[in-house]
Amino acid sequence: MSGYRQGDSGLILNEPLLWEKGKKGRSGFSLPTCDVDEAVFDESFSGEGPDFPDLSEVEVVRHYTRLSTWNFGVDTGLYPLGSCTMKYNPKTNERQAGLPGFAGSHPMLPEVRAQGALKLMYDLEQFLAEITGMAAATLQPAAGAHGELTGILMIHAYHLKNGEKRTKMLVPDTAHGTNPASGALCGYAPVAVPVGDDGVMRVEDVRSLMDGETAGIMITNPNTLGLFETHIKEICEAVHEKGGLVYGDGANLNAIMGHVKMAELGVDVMHFNLHKTFSTPHGGGGPGSGPVAVNKTLEPFLPVPRVAKEHENYTLVTDRPDSIGRMMTFYGHFGVMVRAYSYILTMGGEGLKTASSHAVLNANYIKERLKEAYHLAFDRTCMHECVFSDEKQHASGVTTLDVAKRLIDYGFHPPTVYFPLVVSGAIMIEPTETETKEDLDNFIETLMAISEEAKASPELLKAAPTRSKVRRLDETSAARKPCLCG
Repeated sequence: MSGYRQGDSGLILNEPLLWEKGKKGRSGFSLPTCDVDEAVFDESFSGEGPDFPDLSEVEVVRHYTRLSTWNFGVDTGLYPLGSCTMKYNPKTNERQAGLPGFAGSHPMLPEVRAQGALKLMYDLEQFLAEITGMAAATLQPAAGAHGELTGILMIHAYHLKNGEKRTKMLVPDTAHGTNPASGALCGYAPVAVPVGDDGVMRVEDVRSLMDGETAGIMITNPNTLGLFETHIKEICEAVHEKGGLVYGDGANLNAIMGHVKMAELGVDVMHFNLHKTFSTPHGGGGPGSGPVAVNKTLEPFLPVPRVAKEHENYTLVTDRPDSIGRMMTFYGHFGVMVRAYSYILTMGGEGLKTASSHAVLNANYIKERLKEAYHLAFDRTCMHECVFSDEKQHASGVTTLDVAKRLIDYGFHPPTVYFPLVVSGAIMIEPTETETKEDLDNFIETLMAISEEAKASPELLKAAPTRSKVRRLDETSAARKPCLCG
């Protein structure tokens, strides 16, 4: 390898539990002398006090600092998780979200005291609608899957308004995994749409499956193979001809933002993943944000309250008789909205478009460099991510999991593995737009080195990782019988 290796044996710090550290009587702070009489509580009401360890300040600081060295994050290095888009979050967005007027604003403030927050929410909705060509948007949904549920509830409400109760929802094999679940939660039976030989849907398949009992279709575009659905307009027309509506899973919008307006393709409703496209924090269970944008047809069904602008004032409106109601306590995850708003204003329209271009360029660069070393399921121009498999490693008995674990030894976070399911042994790589060519080359050359190891020394991959804090786990047992005692 010509470049540096991101990982090394380095310094791996051990750290016991807090209860195994410290001594009785140690403290990290000094309380002022108490100037009031002490109150004695009856332990029959309060019980025994909490079992906190006695620690000095330096012990506490070192404990959490050492634990932090066990983690790998997007601030540490390349995070090539296809389908998750773990990209670098500019720190200026954190600064804006931490401004006292935003961070300290209480959600029950009267509207007259929350004009700044309401303006930000109103403007962000307008930005998202403009980016997609939609008529309106809501910021309430808490994450992508919650946005899906919101969108399908609106489709359901639309059909009920028209006196119809449809029972099925088309879901392509290349859709995100939460799509069929979101449809099922709304009472729809998912109907699979097969993928064609070129990795995208065929119009004739959609036409044959679409009927008067089908509420619509949920399309991930670009799909989970990282490919743009080239027949999207014809597919939308086929669905509309039967009275159905088109849901667009916007989780992969970061590949086409500024280049394609989903409404112009025929999409009726779609969600955004603000963490994927607009660079807000992601992972660890949240918080997330999954706004939903709709066309004129579905605008009356948007959740309430809606942020409205009346002259120069902003207000919350609930008088929407066709609304599906409230989807979130208060108005959504406001701190995430501030970060996305900051990102959009910082980048501007051309900047957002360029970000998408770079995401696509980086993914295609990886695809071309690695396709001799790893089997490429669909050898065509991809969008923001590319999907390989372990087919070329089968002769050595090496699997996708082995490749992923060996990457850890070299200091890289593994990409998404075994998804999408339409590719056996899938290795899905998404570099995002934020990585430099040097870092991409380092990652590529590492994967090339691993492919050579698979031929010459497959036992290295079978034993990996060997340098990490934790060695290879029995992942099935870890999931089914987790040890939570430390």
